[in-house]
Amino acid sequence: MDDAQRNALLAGQQAGSRYALVMPRRVPLGLVGAQVGRQAGSSLDFKDHREYQPGDDLRRIDWSAYARSDRLTIKLYREEVSPHVDILIDGSASMALPGSRKAEGVIGVAAAIAAAASNSHYTHNTWIARDGCHPVMHGSDPPALWQGVDFTYKDTLHSSLVQLPPRWRSHSIRVVISDLLYMGDPLATLQLLSNNAAVIAVVQVLASSDTEPPQRGSIRLVDSETGQLQEVFVDASTQKRYRAALARHQENWSRAATQVGAVMTTLVAENVLDQWDLSPLVEAEVFQPA
Repeated sequence: MDDAQRNALLAGQQAGSRYALVMPRRVPLGLVGAQVGRQAGSSLDFKDHREYQPGDDLRRIDWSAYARSDRLTIKLYREEVSPHVDILIDGSASMALPGSRKAEGVIGVAAAIAAAASNSHYTHNTWIARDGCHPVMHGSDPPALWQGVDFTYKDTLHSSLVQLPPRWRSHSIRVVISDLLYMGDPLATLQLLSNNAAVIAVVQVLASSDTEPPQRGSIRLVDSETGQLQEVFVDASTQKRYRAALARHQENWSRAATQVGAVMTTLVAENVLDQWDLSPLVEAEVFQPA
């Protein structure tokens, strides 16, 4: 991280400390198989198992399952919420769009989410999607200690998930931060993310230059991930097609998010960094004032 990104990380942590992460009351049947509560519960209505994690209550170990499989598992119940958040940052090169503050915005938003999770008494771990999904150095600690977040990956978020899926905790809350600006089926990506999750939040972070087409005239476009050059002439018709294509792309992601029971919202990096306006996360019921 450069100095600007490090400053955004610290500012995001401070901004996120004003909020608490919200656990939605209900997710669709088929995602985790039950209604989930906002607090960890101890209902006697047994639902599922998950792998034992250090620090779990030893009284919850299913010893009969251990005898059969030689693996330690914990019993989960209908109203139980696993108080853990996995944060996945898209490390694609497009996230550091030249001439924009997108990378700073992404890092700041990730830090704010981690801080809000801590306010909700959730543990968290932070991941970076590049040549596979890797844990961020010190990613379970406060954001000020994070190391190794960069945006140099030359492929897509989906490719990273396929190449090396993250070792997420079962029934965790998963927050994915990406610009989502790549071709492919959004549902295929979200199905990978939703496997054995409690709930998913998809946070799209765009640069202001992503939201509006270039000014009219001849311009040279450079693909930030492939380096491919393209000369185009921008007129009123081109600008209209750009806005329509972006709206369709976002609608496709929103529709796919609904299908897997995910929450989706969009932030503009420059708006976040100028005022630390996180109200879209509140409106999406991902955040609430602490």
